[in-house]
Amino acid sequence: MSRSFTRLTLGAALGALAISVLASTLAITPARAAEDAVIIPAPVMDLKAGDGVQTAILAGGCFWGVQGVFQHTAGVLNAVSGYAGGSKSTANYTMITTGATGHAETVEIKYDPKKISYGKLLQIFFSVVHDPTQLNRQGPDVGSHYRSAIFTNSDEQKKVAEAYIAQLNAAKVYKKPIVTKVGPLEAFYPAEAYHQDYLTLHPNQPYIAIHDLPKVENLKKVFAEHYTAKPTLVSQAKVTN
Repeated sequence: MSRSFTRLTLGAALGALAISVLASTLAITPARAAEDAVIIPAPVMDLKAGDGVQTAILAGGCFWGVQGVFQHTAGVLNAVSGYAGGSKSTANYTMITTGATGHAETVEIKYDPKKISYGKLLQIFFSVVHDPTQLNRQGPDVGSHYRSAIFTNSDEQKKVAEAYIAQLNAAKVYKKPIVTKVGPLEAFYPAEAYHQDYLTLHPNQPYIAIHDLPKVENLKKVFAEHYTAKPTLVSQAKVTN
């Protein structure tokens, strides 16, 4: 069942009052994430810290949670939800939810390489953001648009990503092999405005409370030195696309 179907069904069936009660309950009840954090080693291979803003493009299921985690990651200058893998003409939420566009829900991450490395972003991605062993799904969300993917913008990024996946598979830190696809980015298309900063703006939304806020909490616990309480929001970012 897709995230959009779940959200719309809840809204129609329960109504505004029922959702408010549910959200209040979730706010005082410990939420359980769809995927628990996995403690994994840092990548042996990483990019050298260079000058200027760098970009990482990652897809790991619903972009609300992916964006939310990286907005709470120190060194990230901006994290924008969007679409990658398909054409410009189909880069909109209505069409990508059909699963037939080739797009994946993706987050473009602008970061300061002197404060956080590409490899560290990948470690967070594989550890707390999503389960990289789930094929074409994450938690309750099913379809190729929820696939695990790393879109690279250089040969160096490709080498680091592929080497890290091989390293993690060899270490057998997961019960199943990693299915994350690594490939060059052709284009990234920002998602609609209402998807941006969604986790921060809607913390009591049931899907966010159940599936995404626990990921941010896992970031705080597992990567405490890279966690920042104040999120870097798209609406306030000094670095844009």
